[in-house]
Amino acid sequence: MAGHSKWANIQHRKGRQDALRSKLFSKLSKEITVAAKMGDPDPEKNPRLRLAVKEAKSQSVPKDVIDRAIKKSVAGEGDEYEEIRYEGYGPNGVAVIVETMTDNRNRTASTVRSTFSKNGGNLGETGSVGFMFDRKGEVVYGADVGDADTVMMAAIEAGAEDVESTEDGHVVYCADTDLNDVATSLEGELGESESTKLIWKPTITTEMDLEAMQKLMRLVDALEDDDDIQRVTTNFEASDEVMEQL
Repeated sequence: MAGHSKWANIQHRKGRQDALRSKLFSKLSKEITVAAKMGDPDPEKNPRLRLAVKEAKSQSVPKDVIDRAIKKSVAGEGDEYEEIRYEGYGPNGVAVIVETMTDNRNRTASTVRSTFSKNGGNLGETGSVGFMFDRKGEVVYGADVGDADTVMMAAIEAGAEDVESTEDGHVVYCADTDLNDVATSLEGELGESESTKLIWKPTITTEMDLEAMQKLMRLVDALEDDDDIQRVTTNFEASDEVMEQL
């Protein structure tokens, strides 16, 4: 099972969900405002906005919060956000990609750099770890939508590239540029997804022991607690034994 699916399970177990929830709402709202500003405020005519709204709904963001975020962009309110990606190394040389949306590039750069160094990592140049990941679309469904064959057939039909099915559910991967079409096709076959988003999918992973994983979790938690940081991705791989102990 890939690292990032395990990661979701840890956060769930750690009770971090509640702490992250309020932050998640504001991060998803920010993504909606930025997407609406960059294109059309109508989600049907703006694929990036459509995905942002879909993801917000799947995370139970209330409709009025979503509408307010879109209105903000139409009214020209809200700060001008820049999207900046940082790359670096965590404990044990694990690769870390940090995606940010900021209205103050200097503040964010300094926060990211100091968070890395305080937590046993170091910030690299852009491109220093990016080659270990592919940009992909990811659509997640619960196990209740059907068995692996059902989802695989729907995914092939939709033009997806790969499916990972476990007892917890199904993760469908596709080319980043196809995400909108694939998600729409899957929705027609399988219903509403649990999550639809663009991700960095590791092509090379770094094996981690318990101590390294604990340090990595501290680094990721500290990064995710910052309001400018939208998403953190790492390429860790850990055995089930290690994951059980976290």
